[in-house]
Amino acid sequence: MSLTPSATLRYTAMRLGIFVGCFLALWGLVHFGVLPSGLGDSNLLWVLMLAIVVSAPLSFVLLRKQRDAMSEQIVVKVDRAKERLVAHQTQEDGV
Repeated sequence: MSLTPSATLRYTAMRLGIFVGCFLALWGLVHFGVLPSGLGDSNLLWVLMLAIVVSAPLSFVLLRKQRDAMSEQIVVKVDRAKERLVAHQTQEDGV
């Protein structure tokens, strides 16, 4: 068993980090009036929506290697599960 964190966990943490960074940067821009604030009390919701819109394409571009590693790790696990299923089916057929 390896002690390295799973690729999925690493990708998720990095994606969350990009979102938080975008949120803080956009909140600062809205706070200082560079970007317009939301209507009434919707300022937080406005910044959250902007952060989602900005962080999604950034994550897509910046996390390509992590996404590929996660995909490879998932493929290996699925292949192992298929092999075990086939082994159990042949074992049942033999009985």
